[in-house]
Amino acid sequence: MKRIYLDHNATTPVHPDVLKAMLPYYKEEFGNASSLHSLGRKARQALESARAQVACLIAPCEPADIVFTSCGTESDNFALKGAAYALGDKGRHIITTQIEHLAVLNACQFLEKNGYELTYVPVDEYGIVDVKTLEKAIRKDTILISAMFANNETGTIQPVEEIARLARERGILFHTDAVQAAGKIPVRAEEIGVDMMSLSAHKIYGPKGIGALYVNKRARVAPYMHGGHHEKNRRAGTENVAGIVGFGKACELARANMEKESTRLTVLRDRLWEGINKGLKDVKMNGHPVKRLPNTLNVSFKYVEGESILLNLDLKGIAASSGSACTSGSLEPSHVLKAMGVEASVAQGSVRFSLGSGNEASDIDRAIKEIPPIIKKLRDMSPLYDAGKYNLRG
Repeated sequence: MKRIYLDHNATTPVHPDVLKAMLPYYKEEFGNASSLHSLGRKARQALESARAQVACLIAPCEPADIVFTSCGTESDNFALKGAAYALGDKGRHIITTQIEHLAVLNACQFLEKNGYELTYVPVDEYGIVDVKTLEKAIRKDTILISAMFANNETGTIQPVEEIARLARERGILFHTDAVQAAGKIPVRAEEIGVDMMSLSAHKIYGPKGIGALYVNKRARVAPYMHGGHHEKNRRAGTENVAGIVGFGKACELARANMEKESTRLTVLRDRLWEGINKGLKDVKMNGHPVKRLPNTLNVSFKYVEGESILLNLDLKGIAASSGSACTSGSLEPSHVLKAMGVEASVAQGSVRFSLGSGNEASDIDRAIKEIPPIIKKLRDMSPLYDAGKYNLRG
């Protein structure tokens, strides 16, 4: 039985060309990029070439504005804590949204415990931030706004350009977590007007353990890791050259294939939703129907638990998620869906399907075939559902 992977927002397989590009830097080209000898210089050259490739993915952007980190979570922490530490003398108020990734939300909570004031702006029923509401939250001591580019659970795309314009007009730094967006849709850092942007390799068929933070020249950001003079004194620690090379190659491939892949995945995503909606009653799409990533579909199956759905799908060889992989150990309903006003009982029955390069129409058709019987079986066992009510549409 072929396994069908529909959890690409959690992670993606490493592209063969990415792995091929990385291997020499684990073997013969193993030099430290800070060393002066020839092995070190070759490593440095490869690192800087990859930096340019990453910059091209979010161009217009200067390669010098790319700082390599260990992952998207570190990039978020670097942006928030670095800006807070650098600008603490100017103000201690930070604005973010209720639907951010936990890397942002937990970093904000850490800052709250250390003397900073946070405002968590709500979203509408589609998961979109109201810019006017955000504007009303701005104070004289506001130093930073952080709003994600596209949500990792629903795929909903935020009005980042409007937020960036507002922040620039008020002299406030703006950070966006673009981990789920970059490589799937056009993300142009300087045109949008962001000051900091978080990126991650393993969401775009690159290796795990490598990320980046775009920091433009306007942003005052203090290093939050201390040690050597790496990354122009912005992030200490010996660079992960192999990972960086893989990240660069993944960005190059994503940039080349983005338009075609976006169109293809949109068709498959919509095919999946139409099949689910046709085969079942009491299902709800979460997120904006249009303003969302081409690969992401979040569905609530009423009267059942998402975890049970996932286990049953897995038995059928289909991998999906109940939301962010980083919150899979929590029994609480999704904070994203909660912020959107989705009832807790409905949110508990939500599944995120996130498609990728390996998915074909036959995969989607098989998922459409397998999902209704699973939901019917679980509903028949659920005390929340009237067992005498048929949920399959004729």
